[in-house]
Amino acid sequence: MKGPLKHRTLSAAIVDQLRQAILDGTYPAGSQLRQDALGEAYGVSRIPVREALFQLEAEGLVRIVPQKGAIVSELSLDEINDVFDLRRIMEPRLLAQSAPHFVEADFAGLDDIQKRFEKAIKAGNVSEWGQLNADFHMALYIHARRPRTKAIVIALLQTSDRYTRLQLSNTKAMGKAEKEHAHLIALCRAQQIDEACRFLEQHIEAVRTDLLQVVGGGSIAARARSDA
Repeated sequence: MKGPLKHRTLSAAIVDQLRQAILDGTYPAGSQLRQDALGEAYGVSRIPVREALFQLEAEGLVRIVPQKGAIVSELSLDEINDVFDLRRIMEPRLLAQSAPHFVEADFAGLDDIQKRFEKAIKAGNVSEWGQLNADFHMALYIHARRPRTKAIVIALLQTSDRYTRLQLSNTKAMGKAEKEHAHLIALCRAQQIDEACRFLEQHIEAVRTDLLQVVGGGSIAARARSDA
């Protein structure tokens, strides 16, 4: 048992490092990720590297292409619409079940994430934005008794991390995200659950709209959105 566990842990560590390198732009879209080079860089055999690449393919961050190997995926309008359609459906449902059970400790946790999010924005710490955004959203759903739905949402947030960082790459978007997160906390504190769920849906939709404009340009974004 010890051998396989160690191997899986090694593969997971490589996944984390490669994911971070893709998200922060070290490996931009279209980059080829060679197993031999990565194995040499990490001081491991090709096996855990190959397993890590398969995991990143499942997350949509790389494509495994015959004769070429792993290629960092391009940013995709279709993927944005797919991911955010699902988030818009699932996340308000989770919040509706979770928010009525919030206690002060839950709000303290949300406030702490919010403060760290604000600090990362002020410091321009791109590497923390996406993770703190995901942490904030999942903290909202802590009491939802929907383990499979939460697992799906975690995966969706992980996929959208790459896009969220792009969307938060300007001061206006960062300030908007900060204010909207604060408003969600306030609505939950006031136990205005229905309004909080509606606002969460609007928040997710606003991020999608911004992303479509950034990735595809205004006219393409409008067309893609009308077809969504």
